[in-house]
Amino acid sequence: MSLTTEERKAVVEFRIDKARRAYEQACGVIGLKYWETIANRLYYAAYNAVSALLIANKDAAQSHSGVIHLFGLRFIKSGILEPELGRLYHNLFSKRLTGDYDDTYGLTEEDVIPLVEPTGKFIDRVISLAEERLKDVPNHR
Repeated sequence: MSLTTEERKAVVEFRIDKARRAYEQACGVIGLKYWETIANRLYYAAYNAVSALLIANKDAAQSHSGVIHLFGLRFIKSGILEPELGRLYHNLFSKRLTGDYDDTYGLTEEDVIPLVEPTGKFIDRVISLAEERLKDVPNHR
């Protein structure tokens, strides 16, 4: 993705906002017990935060699997972020797939509620790193 500094910053800020909104949406429907919806919103909160980080880092992925792979390669395997954050992100992806596509299993409170607080901490950490990386983006293409 070839972006100017201004474009890169705008995209990163947009993804950060989307991450925060998705997390708020997840938290907002907990009382309704829509477990699949909560899992979906938690995953997309993490996905948008990670996407913002990758874009700030001048990386580009074309799929969800690509985002997961690049995140693992650039930030988990390199030791910048802890392995448990990679495991959480994989777990969120798995729960989202189950909730959205599995015709034989519906998510439960026990599947989803333990992910809410860790996902909030995850997105805060990833967003903070994205904002830090964005400061290092030079003022040219």
